[in-house]
Amino acid sequence: MAALYSNENFPLKVVELLRTLEHDVLTSLEAGQANQAIDDEAVLSYATKINRALLTINRRGFVREHNKTPNHAGIIVCSQDPDVEGHAQRIHQAIKDNELLAGKLIRVNLPQK
Repeated sequence: MAALYSNENFPLKVVELLRTLEHDVLTSLEAGQANQAIDDEAVLSYATKINRALLTINRRGFVREHNKTPNHAGIIVCSQDPDVEGHAQRIHQAIKDNELLAGKLIRVNLPQK
Protein backbone atom coordinates (compact mmCIF):
# COMPACT_ATOMS: atom_id res chain seq x y z
CA MET A 1 0.00 0.00 0.00
CA ALA A 2 1.29 3.50 0.84
CA ALA A 3 4.68 4.59 2.19
CA LEU A 4 3.93 7.07 4.99
CA TYR A 5 5.90 9.19 7.44
CA SER A 6 4.04 10.07 10.63
CA ASN A 7 4.77 13.38 12.26
CA GLU A 8 5.71 13.14 15.94
CA ASN A 9 2.28 14.35 17.08
CA PHE A 10 0.47 11.55 15.26
CA PRO A 11 -1.17 8.83 17.43
CA LEU A 12 0.95 5.66 17.59
CA LYS A 13 -2.11 3.42 17.92
CA VAL A 14 -3.36 4.67 14.55
CA VAL A 15 0.10 4.03 13.06
CA GLU A 16 -0.01 0.46 14.36
CA LEU A 17 -3.46 -0.13 12.84
CA LEU A 18 -2.35 1.32 9.50
CA ARG A 19 0.51 -1.17 9.53
CA THR A 20 -1.98 -4.02 9.96
CA LEU A 21 -3.70 -2.65 6.84
CA GLU A 22 -0.36 -3.17 5.02
CA HIS A 23 0.78 0.47 4.93
CA ASP A 24 4.49 1.08 5.40
CA VAL A 25 4.56 3.72 8.15
CA LEU A 26 7.78 5.20 9.48
CA THR A 27 7.40 7.31 12.62
CA SER A 28 9.48 10.38 13.34
CA LEU A 29 10.78 8.60 16.46
CA GLU A 30 11.95 5.61 14.40
CA ALA A 31 13.63 7.99 11.95
CA GLY A 32 15.49 9.80 14.74
CA GLN A 33 13.55 13.00 14.04
CA ALA A 34 11.44 13.29 17.22
CA ASN A 35 11.76 15.71 20.15
CA GLN A 36 13.97 18.13 18.23
CA ALA A 37 11.54 21.01 17.59
CA ILE A 38 11.94 20.53 13.83
CA ASP A 39 9.85 23.09 11.95
CA ASP A 40 7.08 22.06 9.57
CA GLU A 41 9.03 22.99 6.45
CA ALA A 42 11.90 20.69 7.47
CA VAL A 43 9.50 17.86 8.39
CA LEU A 44 7.89 18.04 4.94
CA SER A 45 11.27 18.28 3.26
CA TYR A 46 12.45 15.13 5.08
CA ALA A 47 9.28 13.20 4.17
CA THR A 48 9.70 14.28 0.54
CA LYS A 49 13.38 13.30 0.55
CA ILE A 50 12.54 9.77 1.71
CA ASN A 51 9.56 9.65 -0.70
CA ARG A 52 6.86 9.14 1.92
CA ALA A 53 3.53 10.92 2.26
CA LEU A 54 3.36 12.88 5.49
CA LEU A 55 0.71 11.87 8.02
CA THR A 56 -0.15 14.56 10.58
CA ILE A 57 -2.79 16.11 12.80
CA ASN A 58 -1.10 19.52 12.41
CA ARG A 59 -3.68 20.63 9.88
CA ARG A 60 -3.02 24.36 9.79
CA GLY A 61 0.76 24.08 9.55
CA PHE A 62 0.84 21.52 6.77
CA VAL A 63 -1.95 23.05 4.69
CA ARG A 64 0.23 26.15 4.73
CA GLU A 65 3.30 24.08 3.74
CA HIS A 66 1.36 22.45 0.90
CA ASN A 67 0.44 25.89 -0.43
CA LYS A 68 4.08 27.03 -0.22
CA THR A 69 5.65 23.81 -1.52
CA PRO A 70 3.22 21.74 -3.61
CA ASN A 71 5.99 19.44 -4.89
CA HIS A 72 6.03 16.75 -2.19
CA ALA A 73 5.25 13.05 -1.76
CA GLY A 74 1.78 13.81 -0.37
CA ILE A 75 0.32 15.23 2.82
CA ILE A 76 -2.51 13.62 4.77
CA VAL A 77 -3.89 16.01 7.38
CA CYS A 78 -6.25 14.51 9.94
CA SER A 79 -8.60 15.71 12.62
CA GLN A 80 -7.78 14.53 16.13
CA ASP A 81 -10.02 11.49 16.52
CA PRO A 82 -10.63 9.42 19.68
CA ASP A 83 -12.02 6.56 17.52
CA VAL A 84 -8.65 4.97 16.74
CA GLU A 85 -10.00 2.16 14.57
CA GLY A 86 -12.33 4.47 12.66
CA HIS A 87 -9.51 6.95 12.19
CA ALA A 88 -7.24 4.29 10.70
CA GLN A 89 -10.02 3.05 8.41
CA ARG A 90 -10.78 6.58 7.14
CA ILE A 91 -7.09 7.15 6.37
CA HIS A 92 -6.88 3.77 4.65
CA GLN A 93 -9.93 4.61 2.53
CA ALA A 94 -8.56 8.06 1.63
CA ILE A 95 -5.33 6.42 0.44
CA LYS A 96 -7.27 3.88 -1.62
CA ASP A 97 -9.34 6.71 -3.14
CA ASN A 98 -6.15 8.63 -4.03
CA GLU A 99 -3.87 6.02 -5.51
CA LEU A 100 -1.15 8.54 -6.36
CA LEU A 101 -0.39 10.69 -3.32
CA ALA A 102 2.45 12.83 -4.72
CA GLY A 103 1.60 16.53 -4.67
CA LYS A 104 -1.80 15.95 -3.07
CA LEU A 105 -3.20 17.39 0.13
CA ILE A 106 -5.68 14.88 1.53
CA ARG A 107 -7.96 15.80 4.40
CA VAL A 108 -9.28 13.10 6.70
CA ASN A 109 -12.00 14.61 8.88
CA LEU A 110 -14.18 13.34 11.66
CA PRO A 111 -17.32 11.63 10.35
CA GLN A 112 -20.42 13.79 10.13
CA LYS A 113 -23.13 12.85 12.61
